[in-house]
Amino acid sequence: MARYVDIHPQDPQPRLVAQVTEMLRDDALIAYPTDSSYAFGCSLDSHTGADRIRRIRHLNDKHHFTLVCADFAQLGQFVRLDNSAFRAIKASTPGAYTFILPATKEVPRRFAHEKKKTVGVRIPDHPVALALVRALGAPLLSSTLILPDSETQPTDGWQIKEELEHVVDVVVDGGDCGTEPTTVVDWSSGAPEVVRVGLGDPSRFE
Repeated sequence: MARYVDIHPQDPQPRLVAQVTEMLRDDALIAYPTDSSYAFGCSLDSHTGADRIRRIRHLNDKHHFTLVCADFAQLGQFVRLDNSAFRAIKASTPGAYTFILPATKEVPRRFAHEKKKTVGVRIPDHPVALALVRALGAPLLSSTLILPDSETQPTDGWQIKEELEHVVDVVVDGGDCGTEPTTVVDWSSGAPEVVRVGLGDPSRFE
């Protein structure tokens, strides 16, 4: 049975955030809100989280996870940025974008693209998500909460708990979220390429 934690969507309670981050450090898999939709998340050090997400979503081992970061300084520890990428990404974060960039050695090899050595990163514009990664002191390894046998994504915490309480450890309810995914911008070749149009305005990268 998943633990249900109701956190204020605009003013997250530090005590509850601390409880969730302690569980993350203890290898928990969580469902949590972001500015685009709910997502699965675990710590980078988790021994089981990535495989559990793959099983829930019916994904293969080629699936790209995203590192959800607290701020631009943290993001810069995990990806390499040239000057143009630095300026453009800094100007558009936090926001509903995922950026694919060359990974640094801080990224565990199993989470970087096998051939390209890239990784997805994002800084969400959501108080609960940001509070969690700040308290954790490290990015969340994350993947959009999409259920393979469902035509619609769940948008509130209670619905997620009812559907997933036996496969995740914690459901963080931070209010209703949408269902539109992030806009994905691949910057691995040195210039931006919009590879998925989502909630973030793609025009600034076209």
